[in-house]
Amino acid sequence: MQASRYDPDDPLAAALAPPPGESAEERAARVRREEEAKRVNDEIDERLREERAAWKRHRSDFKLLLLGQSESGKSTTLKNFQLAFAPKAWQAERASWRAVIQLNLVRSINSILDVLSQEMASSPSTTSPTTSPFMRPTTSQGTNRFDPSTSISPTDGSSTSSDPDGLQFTNTHALLKLRLVPLRRVEADLKQLIGAATDELAPDTFGGPAQAADDANGAVLYDGSPARRRPAEFYVRSNHSWREALRSTYQGAASERAAAVHESKLEDATEIIASCAVDMEALWADAVVREMLRRRRMRLEQAPGFFLDDIARIATRTYEPSDKDVVRARLRTLGVQEHKLVMERSGVSALATNDVSRDWMIYDVGGSRTSRAAWFPYFDDASAILFLAPISCFDELLQEDRRVNRLEDSFLLWKAIVQSKLLANCILVLFLNKFDLLEKKILSGVPVRKYLPSFGDRQNDAKVLAHYLQQKFKDQHREYSPQPRRPFYGYITTAIDTKETTATLAAVRDGILRHNLRKADFV
Repeated sequence: MQASRYDPDDPLAAALAPPPGESAEERAARVRREEEAKRVNDEIDERLREERAAWKRHRSDFKLLLLGQSESGKSTTLKNFQLAFAPKAWQAERASWRAVIQLNLVRSINSILDVLSQEMASSPSTTSPTTSPFMRPTTSQGTNRFDPSTSISPTDGSSTSSDPDGLQFTNTHALLKLRLVPLRRVEADLKQLIGAATDELAPDTFGGPAQAADDANGAVLYDGSPARRRPAEFYVRSNHSWREALRSTYQGAASERAAAVHESKLEDATEIIASCAVDMEALWADAVVREMLRRRRMRLEQAPGFFLDDIARIATRTYEPSDKDVVRARLRTLGVQEHKLVMERSGVSALATNDVSRDWMIYDVGGSRTSRAAWFPYFDDASAILFLAPISCFDELLQEDRRVNRLEDSFLLWKAIVQSKLLANCILVLFLNKFDLLEKKILSGVPVRKYLPSFGDRQNDAKVLAHYLQQKFKDQHREYSPQPRRPFYGYITTAIDTKETTATLAAVRDGILRHNLRKADFV
C-alpha cells in the first residue's frame, strides 16, 4: 500500500515521500508543518476569491468622476452628495471634521498675524495708546472684550507711522500678536492629529518671491503680485485615515494610550481657541488690519475654509460642527480619493431595478496640472462625469502657469473631456460653480469685459455672465462631442449652499439614473 502511494517512477511522489528513517516525532512535526502550510494556502485562496468577487461587484457599481481644476469645488460637492443621499453615514462622520474646522480658523488668524508682523517690523516703534501693553483692554462695562471702533483706529493719536498714507499701528496690535501666540502651537498640534503635511513655499510667502510647489492650487491676480499668494497649504494623502483616527478619538474607540494622547491634544486645542476668542474677534474686526489686508490684496473671505465671521460660534468649548460648517471646511487631499456612497435615500425607486441606483463609486481627483495625468485610467469604465468649472475666477491666473486664465483653463479641460472617445458613452454633467463669489466680485465693481473681451457690451451682472458662460460651455459640448445628439446637463451652482445644491444633485442623480436605465432597456 505504501509502495503504491509513493511510486518511485513518479518524481512528484518521490518529492512528497517522507524522508527515510523518519521517527514518529519527526513525522508528527512534518504533518503539523504541512497542515499549517495548507491552512495558509487556503487563506490566500479565500482572499483571492473574495477579491475577485469584490471586483465583480465593483464592476457593476455606478462610477462617477468629479473633475475640474484645483479649488473648483469637487470635495465640497462630494460632501453634498453624502449629506443629501447618505445622511446616517454623514452623521457618523460629522464630528471628525471639528478639528479640521478649528484648523481652518486658526490658520486664517495665523496668516493675518504673519502679515501683521511684517508690516509692524517695517514701521517705526509703536507707542502706547491709552492702555499698558501688559493690561487687557476692556470696554466701559469692564468686560474682557476689545471695542474695535475705539481701541484701535487708523486716526488714533498714538500712530506709529509718520507717513500719512501708511498703516497706523499701536501697542494694542502688538498686544494682540502676543496674546495670539499660543495659536501657533494649536495649528501644529491639529496638523499632527490630522496627519497633514504642507506644500513647500519660500519663507516670505506674502512679501517676497515665492516658488509654489508643483501641486499647489490657488490663483494669482493678473498683475502677478506676490502679496496675493496664499500661505503654503496643508494636505493629507489619504482621505480615510485622518477621519478614522479622529472619529476613533472622539468616540473612544482607539487604543487606550493613543486615544488619551489625542484626546488631550484636542482638548488643549479647543481650550486655547476658546480662550483666544475675544482677541481673534478683535484682530479680524480691527480697521487697520482690514486696511492692511486690502492693501495686500488678501481676500480671505473668498478663500476655502473661511470661518473668521463665525469666531464667536466656533471658538467655544462646546462647539459641534453643523452640516454647513463641514461643507465649507477645507481639507486638501493629494491623489485620487475613492468613496463608496451607499444611497440611503434612493431616487427613481419605481424604475430602479438594479444596484446602480444604490451603490455609487465616486472618485475625487486632484485638479492641478501635475495631477491630471491620473484622470485617464478612470475614464475607461466611468459611468458619468461631474465637471466643475469655477466661474468666479474670470480675473485670475493659474498658480502653476501665470500665462493662463483660470476660466480659459476650465474651457480647455471641458473641451478635452467632451471630445474624448473614451468618454463617448459617458454622461457629462457641468456645474458652473461658485456663483456666490461671482456675485460678490461683480458687485465690488470688477469689470468682466476687461478680462473676458468676448463678453462685449453686455450688462456687467453676475447672472448675465453666468448664463453667457453656460451657453459657451454648451456650444463646446455640441461642437466637439463624438455623439451628435448627446444630452447637455448644465447647472449654475453654489456648492456651499447645501439646500440649493441638494435639490440640484437630486435632479442630477435622477436624470443620470433614468439615462442609465434607459440604456439598459429598463424604461
